[in-house]
Amino acid sequence: MAASKAAIIETAENVGKKKFTDRNGFHVFVLFLPYGLLFFTFILLPIVIGMGLSFTYFDVINTPKLAGMNNYITLLTGDEVFMKYVLPNTILYAIVVGIGGYVLSFLMAWILAQVTPRARTIYALCMYIPSMAGQLFIQFIWKTIFSGDQSGLANAYLQKLGIINQPIQWLISSDYFMQIMIFVSLWSSMGIGFLSMLSGIMNIDQELYEAAYVDGIKNRAQEIIYITVPSMKPQMLFGAVMSIVNAFNMGWIGVALAGANPTPDYAGQLIANHIDDYAYVRYEMGYASAISVSLLALVWVCSKVANKLFTEKEEY
Repeated sequence: MAASKAAIIETAENVGKKKFTDRNGFHVFVLFLPYGLLFFTFILLPIVIGMGLSFTYFDVINTPKLAGMNNYITLLTGDEVFMKYVLPNTILYAIVVGIGGYVLSFLMAWILAQVTPRARTIYALCMYIPSMAGQLFIQFIWKTIFSGDQSGLANAYLQKLGIINQPIQWLISSDYFMQIMIFVSLWSSMGIGFLSMLSGIMNIDQELYEAAYVDGIKNRAQEIIYITVPSMKPQMLFGAVMSIVNAFNMGWIGVALAGANPTPDYAGQLIANHIDDYAYVRYEMGYASAISVSLLALVWVCSKVANKLFTEKEEY
């Protein structure tokens, strides 16, 4: 007993004598230091600076002047474009593209999980490519399809069928612009979240399904509800967060389709476009920062809701 106590004391003394650079904590610090510096420089610091600028009037040239809460008050009470067009458009777009794209990603991933490995690889690649080269596709394919002259594929096809008599100005008409923007966004929504869901489904233990059918599950719908979704909650959460971020950050699609910011009659104007308009066209950086902080708060709230839905509660 005395010998073991002496050994413990000796070990403790040796640990205490270890050099600071030989300790595990130092090694962990060194490993995380590059990431910490990058995170601080390119994420945390810009957020802090943006929050500070949101309380100022700053035109890029002159020194920022303190404006207090004026930018936020103007955003909620004096910005008619924001309240009448931008906010409703963003909510509609986030619901249809965010939630719709998320559900579509899960369904496509579940369907691909049922086919052979070779076909799954080919189909998954075809679905993922638009999310990587979406802007290129918009410039050379979708703008050609929805061109406003007779050479536009949509107009040519509809005229051939006798549905229309003259070309429709798809990309400069507020009657069609948002619908086209949503359609193109859903088409390019199979991104990294889709791949994570596919990976999650493929890694579910097949014995769980066999046991579930023995316990009384009767069809594929019950299989998805009781086995598939609960077994891949981390992938579902990751997909939800990516879908939320993309839904609030895809204003570039409207600008790419219209070729200008703001979009025609503000039909496809989202919060991200409103930020770019005030920051890089009007150079009102203080007001643009206030809009950015509001968007950040909105994304944070939506992410917390997603985290609440897909995070398992700890049982004590």
